[in-house]
Amino acid sequence: MTGPLVIGIDSSTTACKAIAWDRAGQAVAEGRAAYPMLQPRPNWYEQDAEQWWRGACSALQGLLGQIDAARVDALCITHQRESFVPVDRQGRPIRNAILWLDERSRAQVSFLERSIGRERFHQVTGKPLTTNPSLTKMVWLMQHEPDVVAATFQFLDAHAFLVHRLTGAFRTSLACADPMGLVDMRTHAWSTELLERLPREPGLRIEQLPDLVSSGTVIGHVQRAAAAATGLPAGLPVVAGAGDGQCAGLGARATGGGRAALNLGTAVVSGAVSAAYLTDRAFRTLYAPIAGAYYLEAVIQGGVFTVSWLVDRFAADLRDSEPGSGHSPSPEEILEAAAAQVPPGSLGLMLVPYWNHAMTPYWDPAATGITVGWTGAHGREHFYRAILEGIGFEQRLVGDAMMEATGRPFSEYVVMGGGSRSDLWCQIVADVTGVPIARSSTAEATCLGAGILAAAAAGWYPAAVTAAAHMTGTAARFEPEPEAQATYDRLYREVYRPLFPTLQPLIHRLTGLTHDPRPPTTDESCR
Repeated sequence: MTGPLVIGIDSSTTACKAIAWDRAGQAVAEGRAAYPMLQPRPNWYEQDAEQWWRGACSALQGLLGQIDAARVDALCITHQRESFVPVDRQGRPIRNAILWLDERSRAQVSFLERSIGRERFHQVTGKPLTTNPSLTKMVWLMQHEPDVVAATFQFLDAHAFLVHRLTGAFRTSLACADPMGLVDMRTHAWSTELLERLPREPGLRIEQLPDLVSSGTVIGHVQRAAAAATGLPAGLPVVAGAGDGQCAGLGARATGGGRAALNLGTAVVSGAVSAAYLTDRAFRTLYAPIAGAYYLEAVIQGGVFTVSWLVDRFAADLRDSEPGSGHSPSPEEILEAAAAQVPPGSLGLMLVPYWNHAMTPYWDPAATGITVGWTGAHGREHFYRAILEGIGFEQRLVGDAMMEATGRPFSEYVVMGGGSRSDLWCQIVADVTGVPIARSSTAEATCLGAGILAAAAAGWYPAAVTAAAHMTGTAARFEPEPEAQATYDRLYREVYRPLFPTLQPLIHRLTGLTHDPRPPTTDESCR
């Protein structure tokens, strides 16, 4: 097989994958390498950043063992967001990287609330003030490991770290850096206002942050040492990428026109492009990986995770339930078949999927899952369906807020991720939200998004939007069914939407935590 290729690298939380894409967006070859996550204390999550580089080298070597490296025109990286590592002048880690899911910095959130203010932080960065942005963990380092901060030459996101290893330059893209919570989204630069309000000793200097460039531009070229370590050709253009969520949207061709991306993964992540800079508690605002646009993103932390929890805790006995019969259906397949026979509404069982707290729209670390309506008539199949419906209701909650903020309805959700393989779940989401569902033709939309940026930079297409139109596609489609939609609409308006705000004070009392409940509204939007 001949013809030019581009490589998309996805450096995620647990593994690195490298995929070679052709002009039509077809995967030609791939390589993968896993790496461990460290948990030195409860709610602390770290990684040896050298594992990011070793994983990338291994994945690239595996990929390039299957193709002629001379066919590769460009390379682009997407990555786990908010994770960062302090490095010295040679780009060597000074300590372990702190990951996006680390929650050690709750006290630092309070400090930033006092020094900056929640509303001001949100207006400047596009993100509500939580432990999620890297900045809160940087403040924790200032207060608990000041020697590390003083010795740090650069604080690098995962993309910047790999770019330095490949090219020798300390650079990253705006769409990779902005999840850190230090970028002024209006000026497209590191925020001097925020830096000035951080602890003065040891302080964080703007010189300790990498240079910023736009996604899709050539950020450097593979140097000889990196070529020897990876098998890439020396001099190969390295294209500035974007975070994994934004690249997934690009790989689903959520580039405007009312089309939104919906990743039914361990967490459920949805996003849509906006030409205007908007902020709202129902979503976080990022740079889109296309020129002059923003990406509005909502996160439901309890996605496939909640389904897996149900199977592990209450349906483990369904594993290998028919030994010796050839193919043994999985517990999920058994439960899905049974749940498909349950009518919409799960016979009055309703679930709020806050198994992993709540991000959008409540940003409540004390939130817990809720299940109401139990009777003796309910079984596992009703619980299973209630989970799928609950996630659908939550998606409507955040999706409606996005549409209200932008003033534009969604024409369709392009779904990807493990949950997208479920016809039942896709149909439920279509019925609950009232938005048609189109299943992505690739399971690797995130990596494809990086490939699309590389293809545009290599000159295959005039822009990333054009490249996405040529390199993406959809398969099965699910239209809302009027009768089910009417049932779900009534349940959503009368029960689901007021359920968590009503119980939120009692949940806080139960958990012993406090939080200021604020329902999602676009009245607070900054336009």
